[in-house]
Amino acid sequence: MGLDMYAFTTAEPVAAAVDFTTENATELAYWRKHPNLHGWMEQLYRAKGGTDADFNCVNVALTAEDLDQLERDIRHQALPHTEGFFFGTSRPDETELDLAFIAKARAAIADGKTVFYTSWW
Repeated sequence: MGLDMYAFTTAEPVAAAVDFTTENATELAYWRKHPNLHGWMEQLYRAKGGTDADFNCVNVALTAEDLDQLERDIRHQALPHTEGFFFGTSRPDETELDLAFIAKARAAIADGKTVFYTSWW
């Protein structure tokens, strides 16, 4: 048990910025127990109108602007401290993985794909 976090891409258009479904998605990134990144994604989800109380198994689309803000927050060590049952603890060595994800996500968006985040815990 624990926090499993994913970024996916899809070539199909999504109906909304949050809480959408998609048939064909390709995994872009995976994190295991990185709660501070999860907390950042939850704040984004809520800002985009997401209402799932648990923020679990729901999708949030990431735009180029979202990725720019995420990169700034990572570089300034400004991800929100986040805790949860079986969430674990974020580690400083995850920064490079996070930045590599951002680079891959930007490339996918440039190719016309939608990038989105989801989690399961």
